[in-house]
Amino acid sequence: MRTSLVLALSFSFLAACGGSDVPPPSSAVGFGGPRSATPPVPVKPKEWPAEPSSDPSAAPVASAKPAVAASSASPKPDAAPKGSGVALDAVGVAPKPSAPEAPRPLARGTGTKSDKKLAEGDRALNAGDYAAAEGAFQSAAALERKDPAGLVGMVRTTLRRAGAPSEYGAGAKNTIVKNAVTQLRFAMTLDPKYAPLLVELGRALLVLGQGDEAKGLLDKAVALADDDVEAHSALGVACLATGDRERAAREIGRAADLSPSDADRQTNYGTVLLLEGRVDDAVRTFERALRLAPEDPRVETDLGTALLQAGDVPRAITHLERAVAIDPRKATYRSNLGYAVQLKGDLERAEAIYREAIALDAKLGSAWINLGNVLAVRGHRKEARDAYLKAKAIDPSDPRVTAVMAELDALEKAGGAAGEVY
Repeated sequence: MRTSLVLALSFSFLAACGGSDVPPPSSAVGFGGPRSATPPVPVKPKEWPAEPSSDPSAAPVASAKPAVAASSASPKPDAAPKGSGVALDAVGVAPKPSAPEAPRPLARGTGTKSDKKLAEGDRALNAGDYAAAEGAFQSAAALERKDPAGLVGMVRTTLRRAGAPSEYGAGAKNTIVKNAVTQLRFAMTLDPKYAPLLVELGRALLVLGQGDEAKGLLDKAVALADDDVEAHSALGVACLATGDRERAAREIGRAADLSPSDADRQTNYGTVLLLEGRVDDAVRTFERALRLAPEDPRVETDLGTALLQAGDVPRAITHLERAVAIDPRKATYRSNLGYAVQLKGDLERAEAIYREAIALDAKLGSAWINLGNVLAVRGHRKEARDAYLKAKAIDPSDPRVTAVMAELDALEKAGGAAGEVY
């Protein structure tokens, strides 16, 4: 299991266009790095960002696929469509699922009987043969009872087989993750300086939402194994969870450097850079990720989000349109595109796109808010209020709804002119 940025990012730090609510940044934060940021609450509707990108499912997403232009769902560049130009029931390009990243091997290459069993377990786990992996790691643990490696392997196998969550705080009530922590704590009594053990325990604690303890363990892990990609990535997530964004950027950047061909690592780094306000660096990082995963809608939307922050609306729209073309059924992609089109000033088209997003997912609060903003700017205040109320019904605690409704109330009370941009 890899720590995905979606973890800490969607957790409430990062946000981008795509899988959650938006800009800044589909690797979610779990054990691979960040992937999405939470949009600031603007004072005025026009300042709202689009949806962020970062599905936990996306942690994953690195793979080479055919060019987007090859998709029959792609909008025609000269069509100037009202709306996205992509039918709600269009067939997009099905991305190939990326294989799980192989964890750092537990075998040390010593050639002992127990080490050979560890190597056997490593191979079986990477091949998805959980029964064989479990048996091999159990044998290794029995052959060398003072070595925690076999126990770590058994925990890895259990978590992988169960499809345990990897996002920050997502497993607070997950019995399997809790049991894993118990087993790993016992393993710590055997060797508290075994780096793979520190990483596994740190990641499991992140999933339980225990960022401070996880950070301490992962700090020790990177000190012991500076070339461990997952150790740096998970530490970056822990730093985000505990509010140390500057350190998070360094650690997630280190993970990206250690794994330059991994698109997920690159997008996680781009997300943190965006959060840090290093927009130009974030754009370059997302562009690199897109070269690695040329038809990944999450990467397209992350890049589009970064370009919006850079003020390059035309290029942003191009990438956000591609995300919609690749995955026509993803409501957040359409909502993000609508936001970009709204920034361009094409309110009629933005309204149509928001309505498409809502047709796909009537519970997408940000789409209702953005639709309300456009309607209010166009002078349709009653419809705008109705849209805001829809968003409020979805999440009564959303501060953005409170802000826009207060703005609308103030405008109506002051007798503002219909169609006034506020």
